[in-house]
Amino acid sequence: MASLHTLADHPLVADRLRILRDRETPQADFVRALEHLSYLLAAKATDHLRLATVTVTTPLEKTAAAQLSDPILLVPILRAGMGLLRGFEHLLPEARIAFFGAARDEKTLHPVIYLDKIPADIPPSTAVFLLDPMLATGHSALAAIDRLMSKGARWITLVSVLAAPEGIAAVHAVRPDVTIVTAAIDRHLNGHGYILPGLGDAGDRQFGC
Repeated sequence: MASLHTLADHPLVADRLRILRDRETPQADFVRALEHLSYLLAAKATDHLRLATVTVTTPLEKTAAAQLSDPILLVPILRAGMGLLRGFEHLLPEARIAFFGAARDEKTLHPVIYLDKIPADIPPSTAVFLLDPMLATGHSALAAIDRLMSKGARWITLVSVLAAPEGIAAVHAVRPDVTIVTAAIDRHLNGHGYILPGLGDAGDRQFGC
């Protein structure tokens, strides 16, 4: 799987991005559009998962079938990452879920880590999906990636709704082996570290404050 994938040309993705970008979109509609996107992103982000061949019995006969073979860990970066969790946990009900909390310092644009519920010993065969709707500077994502790798993770896919070129470059400069899957790549960051044209603060718009 290549290191960067975007879904911007998919009609359903483009339509949901319209809803998310519009500042007049009500909170409930924003949350619903984000949930829809989470399923579309999950389908793409998981297309590299490994399969084992098993035998099942249909109503008519036995046949070969495929089964996911590796452990899976979902890690939303709080709080905005919760909006991407629904699609992943529904499509991957066997996955473990860990939480990583990072708030951005508005002066330095660096993350302040306030929660780390990542397992202490992650098997290297684990497929880790790091959920961060807005890949802006990349600082929060890198903090989470560093923490995951320090605990054994070796196979990480970073999933976002929007990514800035600066954030993509920052992640791949340090962790070129991390795959990034994003709905769209936007123009650039403004002086305050926000993605343009963007969609505003994904956490505030999901939770209303």
